[in-house]
Amino acid sequence: MKKKAKLTGHRGYVTALLVGTALWTLASSAADAAATRAVFDMTRYCTVCWKNARLQPDFWPDCTQEVLTRVLERLSPDRWERVLAEDTEERREFLRAIDAVKKRTQRAHRSASLDTDLADSRESRSQFVCEIRSTLLQAAEKSLSPRQQRIICLTLDGWSVAEIAQELDLPAARISDEKYKAIQRLRSTLAHEM
Repeated sequence: MKKKAKLTGHRGYVTALLVGTALWTLASSAADAAATRAVFDMTRYCTVCWKNARLQPDFWPDCTQEVLTRVLERLSPDRWERVLAEDTEERREFLRAIDAVKKRTQRAHRSASLDTDLADSRESRSQFVCEIRSTLLQAAEKSLSPRQQRIICLTLDGWSVAEIAQELDLPAARISDEKYKAIQRLRSTLAHEM
């Protein structure tokens, strides 16, 4: 695992070197060479930021590339050498880009893990409820009268005592009594099976 992370971290340097090489081949002046060096320095600085922010190493090259893209959009190459200088507008712009990319990546990671956790939780809960329902219905078939089975089935479907009474055309007190007896009998049956 460490080997993969180490190789991934170098990918950011490779990206910076490729950008730097492209600039170098296009450049003939000392200013362009300074911009190339600035890209390399910014890449190294970003790598330390990603490490300190505890971002997954797999994300580092993409984050670095996004920061370099933002810097390229906002600052001309002749201003890049001032990016790492103390208290300059270029540095503030660079740090804003790093902060925005870091926060976006952290939010995306958090929401992705929350979605996964919630989906897993819902799925396992749904499966658990289905298993309980199946166990109850099997026990009901073994130990309850057909009317009690129907009352338990409707109860499991979320029907109230009044709704069941109306459905079966019986008084609510009778449904409540039958439901109570059915639940007691189910408890007894399930206790003996376990």
